[in-house]
Amino acid sequence: MTPLQEIGHLADVPIDIEVQLDQRWMRLSEILSLEEGSIIEMSRSAGENIDIFIGKRLSAFGEIVIIENIMGVRITDFNTEH
Repeated sequence: MTPLQEIGHLADVPIDIEVQLDQRWMRLSEILSLEEGSIIEMSRSAGENIDIFIGKRLSAFGEIVIIENIMGVRITDFNTEH
């Protein structure tokens, strides 16, 4: 039995995945002026490396990708250090 088959019964358990794309400081007045459709400019762009956290633990590394106006993350490596 493969490791994937051994944990197959856990396949439907929801797990929180966090990808932090960027951070930005904003004044309260800027935040209060936001409305639906507002755009907050960030300094990161497609191709940049990011960290992927699963359950608050650094689990993988990736890069920002944009495909047909959709932003996503391509996993490039897994963190094997525990």
